[in-house]
Amino acid sequence: MSFPANFLWGGATAANQCEGAYDLDGRGLANVDVIPNGPFRRFVTSGERPMLDFEDGYFYPARQGIDMYHHFKEDIRLFAEMGFSVYRLSIAWTRIYPKGDETEPNRKGIEFYRELFEECRKYNIEPLVTITHFDCPIHLIKEYGGWRSRRMIDFYKRLVTTLFTEFKGLVHYWLTFNEINVLYHLPFMGAGICFYEGEDRYQVTNTAAHHELVASAWAVKIGHEIDPDNKIGCMMAAGTVYPATCRPEDMLKAQAENRSNYRLIDVQVFGQYPSYMCKEYERGGFTIPFAEDDREILRQNTVDFVSFSYYSNRTVSTEDKPDPNKNSFFSGTKNPYLKASDWGWVVDPLGLRLTLNDLYDRYRVPLFVVENGLGAYDKVEENGEIIDDYRIDYLRDHIKAMRDAVTLDGVELWGYTTWGPIDLVSASTGEMSKRYGFIYVDLDDSGCGTMKRSRKKSFYWYKKVIASNGDDLE
Repeated sequence: MSFPANFLWGGATAANQCEGAYDLDGRGLANVDVIPNGPFRRFVTSGERPMLDFEDGYFYPARQGIDMYHHFKEDIRLFAEMGFSVYRLSIAWTRIYPKGDETEPNRKGIEFYRELFEECRKYNIEPLVTITHFDCPIHLIKEYGGWRSRRMIDFYKRLVTTLFTEFKGLVHYWLTFNEINVLYHLPFMGAGICFYEGEDRYQVTNTAAHHELVASAWAVKIGHEIDPDNKIGCMMAAGTVYPATCRPEDMLKAQAENRSNYRLIDVQVFGQYPSYMCKEYERGGFTIPFAEDDREILRQNTVDFVSFSYYSNRTVSTEDKPDPNKNSFFSGTKNPYLKASDWGWVVDPLGLRLTLNDLYDRYRVPLFVVENGLGAYDKVEENGEIIDDYRIDYLRDHIKAMRDAVTLDGVELWGYTTWGPIDLVSASTGEMSKRYGFIYVDLDDSGCGTMKRSRKKSFYWYKKVIASNGDDLE
């Protein structure tokens, strides 16, 4: 009743939320750099308010992140102390190609990631690399309109060819796009899309989705050709949607919401658009912009595994009810059986087991939980301790549910990386005070602090969990 002996344990971060050093060593400007914190953030991430450069009066937390660019050796050493066997991180596209459409990469960017991967290898930590984690060069947005343009596929192909070639032997696990389904909800963050007056947003968003799907399939093809040992997966924001009641109308709505979440992964796993998606496009007047070889590329280059984030889930109703999850990417109605975090995200460990079973039943390929964690306010005691029992409780319950999915239900699960093992900038709010880590970083929401790293109580707990391969959760 244990996890497999080769189960991968670790944590996950994203370049734009932790690296900082946004203008050092030739790095170019990206969409994720110019997203401010505060209530205005949602208007930018959704593409409602174009913001393609820094503007006066706003604070941009990604500019410095937690300065992992200069602290990565210290941070990886701390990960190794916990016993990580895998570390999920992402590439900043503009460190490799500052504008995105150059023909030659930035060598300093490649050198940085090579040194980072070698540091992981020194501690026998397997890098799991997200090629694009909400990351699009600003130049490609200004010049081509982001992923609404088919030209993006060629620029992405050049990026992945460089990565697979340069890091062959150092990296074996790759993800093409982070939470690819989020582009429907936050188009600027997910696809570098700003909407302009008179545009058909349905057409633009679905066109961008098609381009990302084709680019993902090309990445699988190129990655397997360069190194047959590469394992290349997709990634979605997951969480099985519940109906508010057993009314058939609520059941139908929950089914539709689940399909909406699965639709892009369906293409990446099965190699073709599902019939329900084609019917929806037909009703919406959208024609999939297939180029000559798109269908063949999608069909022949399906992913090796499916990864996903799980923090929460949603409940939906056909009745008009208030949304208590106003701070999450997805809307829903109140579930009276579940409690919520400080940011209004419902806490449902059993939902992780349900989600694992739903995904494995649907796809029958290996799964990987690459994000799971609790954003909470942490208090530093006078003696410097951080007693985050609430985080331990959250993770313990989710790991138990995950273990049940593996040992009782037969789900094939490769690994588990918590979000994030070290405090970093929140993607949803831009705050540092929304902390997830086992490692505390002395930094506040306005970017002030020493950047000093310190271990929380959960640090020692997770170390014990990993050492026991998930058997000792107390």
